[in-house]
Amino acid sequence: MNNADIEQIKCKLIDLRATLQEQNEAAREANKPVELGQARVGRLSRMDAMQSQQMALEAGRRRQEQLKKIAGALQRIESGDYGDCFVCGEEIDIRRLLVDPTSTRCITCAEH
Repeated sequence: MNNADIEQIKCKLIDLRATLQEQNEAAREANKPVELGQARVGRLSRMDAMQSQQMALEAGRRRQEQLKKIAGALQRIESGDYGDCFVCGEEIDIRRLLVDPTSTRCITCAEH
């Protein structure tokens, strides 16, 4: 993997991080407590609102997990360890890294 490939992946990671952070900001409104008053909404509406809230919380959890993976990948780029499989130590194929720049395993190790 050459420096141009690494720079391309680094830019992709930074853009992805910015997008996820923007989504987190936009989702803060969806994470507010659901009001359970009978006078305002019916039972099914409350259940729908609670389900939507739980889905938003799960999406937020997944965004946080992805942000951690991005931070790890950026840290590996800075330390010069980026692109090496955590399991076997071989270089991860650039095509795999372009699809998922947070990959930590080569395709062979990922399959096992």
